[in-house]
Amino acid sequence: MTPRVATVHDAGAVAELLDAFNREFATPTPGVATLTARLVRLLAGPAMFAMLCGEPPVAVALVSLRPNVWYEGPAALLDELYVAPDRRNRGIGTELLTSVESEARRRGGEVLEINVDGQDTDARRFYRRHGYTDTEPGQSEPSLYYYKELATPTGETQGPPSTDAPPPSVR
Repeated sequence: MTPRVATVHDAGAVAELLDAFNREFATPTPGVATLTARLVRLLAGPAMFAMLCGEPPVAVALVSLRPNVWYEGPAALLDELYVAPDRRNRGIGTELLTSVESEARRRGGEVLEINVDGQDTDARRFYRRHGYTDTEPGQSEPSLYYYKELATPTGETQGPPSTDAPPPSVR
């Protein structure tokens, strides 16, 4: 199964897989329609790309690119990597990650960052097996990820609404 770069026309398929990912782990999702609308806009620009595996797609990766003072090219952040449950443990995730690395390099990226939940031992093992580390070069302590939703002037946060998803839980 060869991964391919998704186009704007694939936004719906990307959205369906991302929505399924969040639902599998009982994480809030704004729903397929909202995700599709956002992806149409984002995939049309240079700051994000997605990759799909299969026809119909059974796996997705979503990557954001951003300028970074420490590198000449952009830093890539693997926002999501998801393989449908019935297709796991067949090497699809490895193929997808390898293709993401190649595409990020092709776009000038020099580093690929990934945020993984501390208790997600399967994901941590997967990324370590592929050469990723939680410790930056020259450091002896693991890197940590911090998160804060920013409020609008009216005090509302910008995070995804949970009305179209099961109750949130730790993912």
